[in-house]
Amino acid sequence: MSTTALADLLAGADAAGHDHAATEKNSGLQHIHNHATGSIVWFPTWKKFRETSDWREEVDAFAEDLTSGSQLVEKAAARSVAGELESLLGRAAAASDANVFVQQNLTRHLTRTWAVADAVAEVTGKALPSGGTPSIFADYPYDVYAQDGGAFATALWNDIIDARRNQAIAEEAARKALKPVSRKGLKNAARKAGRR
Repeated sequence: MSTTALADLLAGADAAGHDHAATEKNSGLQHIHNHATGSIVWFPTWKKFRETSDWREEVDAFAEDLTSGSQLVEKAAARSVAGELESLLGRAAAASDANVFVQQNLTRHLTRTWAVADAVAEVTGKALPSGGTPSIFADYPYDVYAQDGGAFATALWNDIIDARRNQAIAEEAARKALKPVSRKGLKNAARKAGRR
């Protein structure tokens, strides 16, 4: 079992300097540029995550939760990942700064999702997922293992940013709908209604 913590790997990548491609190639990590904040967000591939001490801790915790429930393991896990995604996007929509929120929450969500899938495999006696779409992700909106997790990270990143933007648009529309109508507007509306 690895004793390397994910946080140490991520800190090492942050400290490596500006050659992000070389760091990515040598570390098993991937990154996304957060242009709004001028920072880099590092995250592990699903394969690299399995090499960390965090992976074992998370998988064991999820496995315990899955075996303590009486429902089918895969259905419970599918509900769990769907619920976590819904919660994440809800919190993103309410966040004051989507770019800071995505930076603080992306890696955690990716690794928790992979850990649930690995816990299901262990509990049900199957091989750990290595691509494709395990049954718990049948209705999940992301391809969790494509590009070693990079496709998942990129799509989720965009949805987190969009959640906040969509919330702001909805709030603006609601504000406009609640604007007081002028007396002239009320008279015009009454006149139009009287002609009908």
